[in-house]
Amino acid sequence: MSKSIKIVLALGMVAFVAACAQQQAEEPIYVEPITVEPVYTGKYK
Repeated sequence: MSKSIKIVLALGMVAFVAACAQQQAEEPIYVEPITVEPVYTGKYK
């Protein structure tokens, strides 16, 4: 085989293996709700 055919086949094999590789699962990100602390505004407000 010629050198260019071997290079094309090698690149095709690498692309195939990369496409079939198992994808890593992303870890879920938990966002806690933001709470506002009570502010003292006086006795009658």
